Order: sequence, then structure tokens, then C-alpha cells
Amino acid sequence: MMAEPIITFTDFSFRYKSQTEDTLRHIDLTIYKGEKVLILGPSGSGKSTLGNCINGLIPFSYEGEIKGSCIVAGLETRKASLFKLSSHVGTVQQDSDAQFIGLSVGEDIAFSLENNAVPRPEMLELVDRAAEIVDMSDHLAHVPYDLSGGQKQKVALGGVLHNDVQILLFDEPLAALDPTMGMTAVDLIDRIHREQDKTVIIIEHRLEDVLYRHVDRIILIDEGRIALDTTPDELLRSDVLKEMGIREPLYISALKNAGVDLSGVSSLEDVEHMDIEPLRDRIVSHFYENEPDLEKHVASGEVLVEVKDVSFDYGSSYHLNDMNFTIRKGEKISIIGKNGAGKSTMAKLLCGIIRPKKGEITFRGQNCIEMSIKEIGNHIGYVMQNPNQMIAKNIIRDEVELAMKLNGRSKEETDKNVEEALRMCDLYSMRNWPVSVLSYGQKKRVTIASILCLKPDILIVDEPTAGQDYRHYTEIMGFLEELNRDYGITILFITHDMHLAIEYTDRSIVFSEGNILADDYVFRVLSDSDIIKRANLKQTSLVTLADKTGLDPEKFIQAFIQEERRSRANG
Repeated sequence: MMAEPIITFTDFSFRYKSQTEDTLRHIDLTIYKGEKVLILGPSGSGKSTLGNCINGLIPFSYEGEIKGSCIVAGLETRKASLFKLSSHVGTVQQDSDAQFIGLSVGEDIAFSLENNAVPRPEMLELVDRAAEIVDMSDHLAHVPYDLSGGQKQKVALGGVLHNDVQILLFDEPLAALDPTMGMTAVDLIDRIHREQDKTVIIIEHRLEDVLYRHVDRIILIDEGRIALDTTPDELLRSDVLKEMGIREPLYISALKNAGVDLSGVSSLEDVEHMDIEPLRDRIVSHFYENEPDLEKHVASGEVLVEVKDVSFDYGSSYHLNDMNFTIRKGEKISIIGKNGAGKSTMAKLLCGIIRPKKGEITFRGQNCIEMSIKEIGNHIGYVMQNPNQMIAKNIIRDEVELAMKLNGRSKEETDKNVEEALRMCDLYSMRNWPVSVLSYGQKKRVTIASILCLKPDILIVDEPTAGQDYRHYTEIMGFLEELNRDYGITILFITHDMHLAIEYTDRSIVFSEGNILADDYVFRVLSDSDIIKRANLKQTSLVTLADKTGLDPEKFIQAFIQEERRSRANG
């Protein structure tokens, strides 16, 4: 017996009030009760707009012209109300901070209950139950803004469970999460889908991370239209992802590089349970044809920064403990580790925003304690993880040129550098737009452009992939590669994205609980299961594929890196 439809779009189009063209075009889509659906697409494709049509933010918060029909839980959305739709659809936004109301976790989870005048004894019981479901019972008295990204997602989810909504909508739930918290979030969504009998809709572009747990269907959106409505396996067999600028899972890229015919492979979405036996000979043969030369090349550029026995604390105990490492001119380094491991704290130390409690940091031999933040900033640029914490101006161009003006650069140099940075970050056509209308990912690109204008010796980019789809990510990373290759700019990527580390860096420094666990070649670090486990990271699917095939993971990752970089260099 076929499940009952719970969401139905019929020849549906939508155009925002401020725009001249439709953002969604002729959408025909049915989602059934109890389904778990991934809505996938690049930035600007219309996937978040589709989500806002489901939860009622369109047309009640974002005005525009609607054509066709959108029925959610039996309600024609444009004829209903936001309040009525919210009793059927619970939404967890990409930016959790924007969703918080209460001064504590408990208050925030209780907010909708208070609005519905639920008696206090019943309210306390419901809050406890919701907190238990999302594993936040021990944090009810905590301030939401002090939580990790994963904990914030849990609180936001807890707050939408009370109304016994039929539909749970997650808008890019993995954007700010480290690998372990991403797995936890996907596990939590999967468990609630199964145990609470909800219809779950996930809007994401991090395909491999979402497929950590099964989804029933994938709806691929491109330029406001449904390009594909299919199963995960069928999507992975096709070449549609690369054509649309969406990142393939690493193991899928490795299989395709080896010339494996994916048409007959079952359980393709699950590398752990995929039957590798029929593919083994082809994979092994390709590996030995491209076996890497593991001869090590020691970085020989000028020493720019030395971190010597550096410790730092925010109060009662050290947050970083006796850190030691060296940064040379022209290096590309990934600083990896889970949220809270100390990566961002080290970035602030390198930039002089905070100063060591013990030890010293030197730049070209000079102790940075003798240099002002502005002096350090002329050499070391820092792009923070949260763009909202960096942006000071209302108009994009004004924001991008601000650092140039503050550093007294000439108008000619400012205009030249600003235009170059805007074009490379795909922002030039939007240069006169207000920052307030930008998405999280677009704001991220604005902050990167504003630092790139200064052309520093070292560029520290904190979580460059957060909020970015693969197309914009590869454009920015390609630009950063050019800066590194053509101008010798040293780049440090503070990241929990194993893809980024593999594809774009040569060396990884692994942080865990304020300590350095490893400082070595990226292929060696990411093939070491002990380091991955101790750092609370997610093992890359390349290691899983190598293990299943009987190949050495370190050499397998190195071979993959070399092949991908050759392919990128050849366009």
C-alpha cells in the first residue's frame, strides 16, 4: 500500500518581490509520509527557497509571486498561516544562533510551550523529554551561545519537537559541524526519523556526510528546477554531480578514477557494506599503474613563523599546552581537529589578537609580543569562521575595501586589489548589494575577499568550506592555490574537512584537547586510524575503500591525491 502524500507541489513557481525572474520554476514534486528526503543542489539553485515554501516562510516572511499549488499536510500554504503551518512543520535553520530566543537551553526548548500557555508542571516534563531525545539533559542551564555547533543544532531541534510536528525540515544542518558532530547530527536525525515516525527533509550539499545514514530519495535542484528525483545509488552512478558542481564522495571519485563500471554495483551509497569483490582487480590494477612515489620532500622555504612552547588559557586551565611547530614560506598546511580542540585559539595567537601565557611566537625571527596587531596583520591575514563576526559595513564593496583603507593604501591600489578579489570570489556583480541580503556562504566569501586584498605573507582561513557549496568552494580554493603558487603566500587552513586537507594541503597538524597529536604529511596523518580516533575525527572513505581492497591506506591516499591534483592542473 502506497504511503499518503504529505507535501505536494503542482506546477509551482515563485519569484521574490525584489527580483525580476522566478527562483523556483514549474516544480512538480510529491513527498510521502514517513519519507527521508535529501534536497541537494549548489548555492543559488533554489533548494533553500523550496524549503521555505514548505515551512511557510514563503509567502509569510518572504513576499513574492506564487504560481501553481503547494499543499503541506492538507493545507494550501498561501491560504494558511505561518502559525498553522508551524504546527505541522518544524524547522532547524542553518544558522542556529538566529533561532535562539531563551537565555538558557531550557528556556529556549520551552519557548513554543510558553507561547501556547502550557501549564508549568506539564511544560517542565515536556522540556525534559525533548532534552533527553536530543541528548541535552545535562545542559539545560547553559547559555545557548556558549555551546558547540553540534550542541546548538540539538537545542534547535529540541525546540521544534513539542508540537508533535509531522515534518522536520533541516536547512544545511552540517554547515558548522566538525566530522564527529556531523556524524552525531546525522545519527540523531536518523534516529528521530525512525523512532518518532517523522517525515524528514534535509537540505544540504555535503552529500557524503548525509549518506552516512540511508536516505530514501534525493531531489537534485538546479536553477530553480528539479533536475533529478532519484535514489542515492542511481545518482552516484551518474556523472550529474560533477556536471552541476557538487562534490562526489571521495570513494566514488576513486572508483571512477580506476575505471570501475558502477552500473551493477549494489549498496553504492554505503562504502562500508558495498560488495567490493567484483571490483577488486580493477582497483588494484589501477593503483599499481599509478603507484605513488613516497619519497619525501622536506619544506625548504624561509622560516616565517616559529611557535615555541606556547601555552594559553582562558581562565582556570590551559586551553593550549606547550605547542611547538614551524611555518615556512610557500607551505599549504591544514590544521585539523574537532570543534573545541584549540585550532581557532591558535589562529588568534598567530594573529596577535590574543597573546601567549607561556612561550613565544616569532615572525621572521622577531618576537610577536613586540609587534602590534596592525603590524602583524600586514603579514598574517585571518579569515574567521563566522562571517558575522567580521563584517562591519553595509555594502559589499565597502566591506571588501575597508582593510585597504585602514592600512592607508592608495586609491589606485585599493581599486585594483578590490576588483581582483571580488572577481575571484565571484562577488563582482554583487559589489553594490547590501550585505544583509547575502546567504551565510556569500558572507563567507566577502570576508575572504576583504583579507585577500592585502596580499599578506600568510593567510589563515578558518573553516573555509563552512556554508559553501562545492562550486564556490573549488573556485575559492583554486584562487588560494594560485596565491600560493604564483605569489608564494603561505596558507593555513583551519578545518575539520578531510576532503579539503586531502585535496589542497601537503602537511597536516592535528590538534586534540589543546595538544598536537601529529605534524606530518597529510596522506600519512589521514591514513592513521589511531590519530583519527584520538582526535575525534571521521575516517575518510578512502581508508575504508583501501582496507576493503587490501591496499596500503597511506599509499592509496597518496595515489588519489596525486591523481586528483594532476586532473585539476590539466583543467
